[in-house]
Amino acid sequence: VQLQASGGGLVQPGDPLRLSCVGSGRTFSSYDIGWFRQAPGKEREFVAAISWSGGRTFSADSMKDRITISRDIPKNTVVLQMNSLKPEDTAVYYCAATHGSLRHPSDMNYWGSGTLVTVSS
Repeated sequence: VQLQASGGGLVQPGDPLRLSCVGSGRTFSSYDIGWFRQAPGKEREFVAAISWSGGRTFSADSMKDRITISRDIPKNTVVLQMNSLKPEDTAVYYCAATHGSLRHPSDMNYWGSGTLVTVSS
């Protein structure tokens, strides 16, 4: 399984941003997908996740009012829509695949390369 995250960039506070995670490999559709982020000098933290079927979604409490996660199964794509971005959302955002726990980086089986999101005026 391989994953490629994209969609990061420089945005202003209050702007929205849409991140995509495209997966490949014949078993990709069987994996739950999580989004994590890592700011400079900080540990990688959970942002959101979606089950293999797209039927269950999970979000970090700190962001749940500003994010939506969705899955396009035929396109092997998971989208993270983030709204009302804040400077503290600045981080490298990673998508990852797991057959285990959805919230812990150590339980992820495969990682994408990450995409940088910078929120600054």
